[in-house]
Amino acid sequence: MSKKDIVVGLDIGTTKICCIVGEVIDGGHRPLVDIIGIGTAPSTGLRKGCVVNIDSTVESISKAVEEAELMAGVEIGSVYTGIAGGHIKSFNSTGIVAIKDREITHQDIQRVIDAAKAVAIPLDREVIHIIPQEYMIDGQDGIRDPIGMSGVRLESRVHIVTGAVSSAQNIIKCANKAGLNVAEICLEPIASAEAVLTEDEKELGVILIDIGGGTSDIAIFKDGAIVHTSVLALGGQHITNDIAVGLRTPPNEAERIKIAHGCALSSLVREEETIEVPGVGGRKPRVVSRKLFAEIIELRVEEIFSLIYQEIQKAGFYEMLSGGVVITGGSCLLEGMPEAAELIFEMPVKRGVPIRLGGLRDIVNSPKFATAVGLLHYGARNSAKTKFPIREKNIYDKVRNSMRSWMKDLF
Repeated sequence: MSKKDIVVGLDIGTTKICCIVGEVIDGGHRPLVDIIGIGTAPSTGLRKGCVVNIDSTVESISKAVEEAELMAGVEIGSVYTGIAGGHIKSFNSTGIVAIKDREITHQDIQRVIDAAKAVAIPLDREVIHIIPQEYMIDGQDGIRDPIGMSGVRLESRVHIVTGAVSSAQNIIKCANKAGLNVAEICLEPIASAEAVLTEDEKELGVILIDIGGGTSDIAIFKDGAIVHTSVLALGGQHITNDIAVGLRTPPNEAERIKIAHGCALSSLVREEETIEVPGVGGRKPRVVSRKLFAEIIELRVEEIFSLIYQEIQKAGFYEMLSGGVVITGGSCLLEGMPEAAELIFEMPVKRGVPIRLGGLRDIVNSPKFATAVGLLHYGARNSAKTKFPIREKNIYDKVRNSMRSWMKDLF
């Protein structure tokens, strides 16, 4: 059978592992991808975005990948995966070089980026991304693609993302143990931005906040380029823990009632509303006010958004963001999250869902799949397309035929 351009995004999250298989229909800078398979599995081997149990993580990855393989009918060998966690640090840098032949070539671009990344980085950290923001030729700024232009001096401004060497190695090790090759690691807020942001939002200036289970990831765009990224080690799991402690209920029940009845803004809840809360250790369920339940959630949500607001103010970009705030990630599905964010940021807020998709897009049309879909787009946009053979038969037929051939050999 002919091979097709297939790309796979693997989101190794704190609460879930998600594997999405896509077929690249239209290449280019903003590729169109058809979703052909998806698999998810609960994640128990990560804490605050970092691997703490390799065996549990490998088992979850294997389950999610197997489910995606069955749905898509492909054998997955290589994936694009994300990285997050409090160890992520980023900064902007500038490089300057002289143009050799008065006309800018790819070699000049590489030299000026090398000059920009020539900064001291501790031995326990490694560079994850070097993202060009803009180029300047003889003082003329705002240039996106300087190839073929004439000049004497070329400058570049780049955004450099670094992370702990051990965290990146552990993610790769988990994928390898699950029988996968990691084509590239991508910072999760950058991947989420690929999935949910439009070009207009990036040009105007926008804050993307991806609130996952263990971390809240931040990416700020201005004039079409990324200018700031950071990761806050607070997420939906902290809200669940607050509920478990505050209402004296098991964590799994706290997660269930958070999804079913949670609200991030207590003013949106009527006084007479109640919910049933299971007890711990076989104790009887109790009926509590839903407003009290919402107040517990509101305190933690307010803390998360306040810390993000302080981060943006410290970075110095708050006044430049005309595109407002886009929140995504599984935790943003809580009722009242956009309204709670608007109170803190004092600008328009919307939930971000994946865009530019075909195929089984209805299955992934949710903020909780933003990172995995973004990894698909990131992989599709990169030049090295990963190709997988399409399975000729159903996996069960394949196994049955193998069993028959073994029986013939035995008898």
